[in-house]
Amino acid sequence: MACARAGRMEAALQSLTPDELRFLLTDWPLFAHAHQMPPPGDWDLWLLIGGRGAGKTRAGAEWIRAHASGHSWARPRPAGRIALVGETYADVREVMIEGTSGLLAVHPGRDRPAWIPSRRRLEWQSGAVAQVFSSEDPAALRGPQFDLAWCDELAKWRYAEETFDMLQFGLRLGDKPRQLVTTTPRPIPLLKKLMGLKTTVLSHAPTRANAFNLAPTFLEAVVARYAGTRLGRQELNGELIEDRPDALWSRDALEQSRVEAAPEALQRIVIAIDPPATSSRASDACGIVAAGLGEDGKTYVLADRSRKHAKPADWAAAAAGLYHGLKADCLIAEVNQGGEMVAEVIAGADAAIPVKQVRATRGKYSRAEPVAMLYDQGKVIHAGRFPELEDEMTDFGPSGLSAGRSPDRLDALVWAVSDLMLGPRAEPRVRGL
Repeated sequence: MACARAGRMEAALQSLTPDELRFLLTDWPLFAHAHQMPPPGDWDLWLLIGGRGAGKTRAGAEWIRAHASGHSWARPRPAGRIALVGETYADVREVMIEGTSGLLAVHPGRDRPAWIPSRRRLEWQSGAVAQVFSSEDPAALRGPQFDLAWCDELAKWRYAEETFDMLQFGLRLGDKPRQLVTTTPRPIPLLKKLMGLKTTVLSHAPTRANAFNLAPTFLEAVVARYAGTRLGRQELNGELIEDRPDALWSRDALEQSRVEAAPEALQRIVIAIDPPATSSRASDACGIVAAGLGEDGKTYVLADRSRKHAKPADWAAAAAGLYHGLKADCLIAEVNQGGEMVAEVIAGADAAIPVKQVRATRGKYSRAEPVAMLYDQGKVIHAGRFPELEDEMTDFGPSGLSAGRSPDRLDALVWAVSDLMLGPRAEPRVRGL
């Protein structure tokens, strides 16, 4: 930095050998932002909260690389056993390991660990080994033990509490087991609890903190659209946004109406679709939500398979796959936007699927209010976690979503619950999932 200030940077670089230049290019502390370096002090958990594109993944990958290779700024000796935990196995592989800022990318070729997908593990020349885990399978963390862990996008984890608890039992190797959590914030109970622990250190960064490494058009377009909105404050500024005061649903109430799994015997299962008007990149998402009516008279939300920027054939295939996977009774499709086209697209995916066409005659808020009342009465249960759907629910008020987008996931949910509990229903039949 002194050379740069004195105008001697070019001369300094020319004086270096090729090996010295290669080292500089991979010397993370030289390039890292302050929020991407581990805080000093005696901590157990480093919680790095940031907006989209703030450099959280790169920070996590470099932190693991330093510990696995024994870099002095991390620890004097290599880590032995490492846990890599993400929302799904695919997320760990595609983001944390193979992504543009993932573990394979941040290692120079000579030091790159061997990635063995079939065994879900990385192996370093130092002897360090990292194993891959998913929040959809907390039980997989029973047995293995670690001295280091990196958890990515914890606020999106399906079984957040269970997965994190299982990980804590496994962090029992070495003198000082440590873990890093990188996530865009959502006000889930686990994240709020971790923020309040005395052994947690917190780093925070908005998207703009990493502007140098982002496409200028991304910042211009996204900031222009979402600046000042609740979604923008969460996804760009990395703020932990609590409930919207005038929303029909609250986070606490949704937590109270949650179970790990639906009953095996359900009387009816429906898949509801809220199709977008177009399939362009700027179009709304296609809401695809499944729900089932239990013998106890309650509706169980089973899945959210909504698709963003999907072509009609793609969202129709996703709906058909969910229909067969759950052995559903019918598919419900709103036809206000596409009319007969919706049924035709679904028939193209599978002509044998029965389609019930529904048409909206009231506004979205008016349609959602009776469904929200069913939640208040404890008659609708979430079988698992549906982060993006629940984000829409807790941000939906009389004026719609705060970002002005269409609440596509919520619309599909409303159609599914309404068909099962608020409208004429077919004769129920007991069935097994």
